Amino acid sequence: MPSPRDVGVVIVAAGQGTRIGSDRPKQFLEIAGVPMLLRSLRPFVRHPAVAHVAVVLRAVDAAAPPAWLLPHAGTMLSLVAGGAERSDSVAAGVAALPPACRVVLVHDAARPFVDAALIDRVIEGVRAGNAVVPAVAVTDTIKETDAADPDRIARTVPRESLRRVQTPQGFSRQVLEEAHARARRDGVSGTDDAALVERLGGVVRIVAGDPRNLKVTTAEDLEFAEYLARRDA
Repeated sequence: MPSPRDVGVVIVAAGQGTRIGSDRPKQFLEIAGVPMLLRSLRPFVRHPAVAHVAVVLRAVDAAAPPAWLLPHAGTMLSLVAGGAERSDSVAAGVAALPPACRVVLVHDAARPFVDAALIDRVIEGVRAGNAVVPAVAVTDTIKETDAADPDRIARTVPRESLRRVQTPQGFSRQVLEEAHARARRDGVSGTDDAALVERLGGVVRIVAGDPRNLKVTTAEDLEFAEYLARRDA
């Protein structure tokens, strides 16, 4: 029996990305000739379980989207103006999803190499009754520095229980909406939706992430993303 088409996706693309050193939002920069946001969007639009995608942009960009994004807008894609904080943008994206979207995935536009297999794992985890984040093990040795003397190592942090968390993160719509409502009431703004669910006392489970699902933050990250895209072309 085919899976229900009940998944809504919020792609957060409302940031400026100043650390990358460009005068354009980083999500509009091209990777091997394809805008980063478009690379992040395509796997979700093509996924058979996804009913709707809300792309959250800066207000100025939502009012005048780039020409390459317009052909994708329509019944399956909404362009939404974001808020002052990331959590405001996610909440606006969730509100734009049709009521039939009972499973919600939240993805960063700055992760342009998400694939269908990873999306499948997250959806399966949510349908099993969990809040889900993809993650990969930390392999580097981690040192904690002294807050008063950042050049001084305070301790070595055991890495066995540490994970690097990725997106898309997956939730039941009810749980995610409740987590954001509680955060607004408490004046909390999270950079991670799973952390808001954790504040409710909810359990968040890990599914296998993908080392290739990198986040583009710096100019060096962009160069590496360009290399990966051209290698796999």
